[in-house]
Amino acid sequence: MKRTRRWGLLALAMVALLGSSIPASAAPAPVSADNGAKVVEETWLDARTVDLKISSPALGTTGMVRLLVPTGWAAQPTRTWPTLYLLHGCCEPVDYRSWDQFTDVKAFTADKDALVVMPTGGPAGMYTKWWNFGLRSTPDWDTFHTLEVRQIVERGYRAGTRRAVAGLSIGGYGALAYSYKHKGMFTAAASYSGVPNTLNQGAPLFIQGILARAGIFNYLELWGDSWGMRPIWTANNPYDNIDGLRGTALYISCGNGKTGPLDPPGQSDIFEPQALASSVTFTDRLKAKGIPATVDYYGDGTHSWPYWQRALRNSWPVLAGGLGL
Repeated sequence: MKRTRRWGLLALAMVALLGSSIPASAAPAPVSADNGAKVVEETWLDARTVDLKISSPALGTTGMVRLLVPTGWAAQPTRTWPTLYLLHGCCEPVDYRSWDQFTDVKAFTADKDALVVMPTGGPAGMYTKWWNFGLRSTPDWDTFHTLEVRQIVERGYRAGTRRAVAGLSIGGYGALAYSYKHKGMFTAAASYSGVPNTLNQGAPLFIQGILARAGIFNYLELWGDSWGMRPIWTANNPYDNIDGLRGTALYISCGNGKTGPLDPPGQSDIFEPQALASSVTFTDRLKAKGIPATVDYYGDGTHSWPYWQRALRNSWPVLAGGLGL
């Protein structure tokens, strides 16, 4: 059963007919962020799953978000909930739906008192404000996620202010980058097969490959040249801003790219070794700085969803602790 905010009174009538099969808030009052971002379409897929289309000044277009509300969300209309943000990786055709489609996150969170936010990150948005030679201010994925989406889910969908964030691949980078750039916004952050040191040897070229894979061939639009525009790259690099993560509960995991226990025979990839190299330099620096983290370099395993589903489960104690659960 689906419905959109545009249905208005018809949606209310459907709720009366269908009862508890969909949440009671059939046509919630429109909400907006401080910069004018607002929900222009709301589609409930079932009692726990709602898709939001957000008109976003930060993106200069609309952006999608999928929410998984807690099992008791409809029955407790005055309660707010700890909020887990899940960020996806690059070049995924199903985009904001990927965590829901490729993992068991819905079943896993069914008995957990947390609201799950799964936003689009674009084909390769890199969870950052793009430089674009200083010619335009969009896309600004940071503002979309940390201001627009955050304020909308907190003002209109009863997300609380206790937040954790986890991501895979470039989403792992995003989880750590958002945590130091907005210190205190997230109490816990997890990176699965991420790129937490974007200036590690080979990492800029790796990022160029990610952008090219998404059809973005002028990599200078992101942060400029990694040598000529080094201050921009440094400002966006978790490794170089590691002190900003002090006090955040951290979880870092990665495989080595070889065929692992969750892979078909003969499977391997070139992405996981690069993620591992970047992650190791990052966790080595955490250790040198005396910043605690839970680290799981589990050996054989590829850059793929079975490992990220497992990583979410393995990291749950860290994320739940940050959420106060």
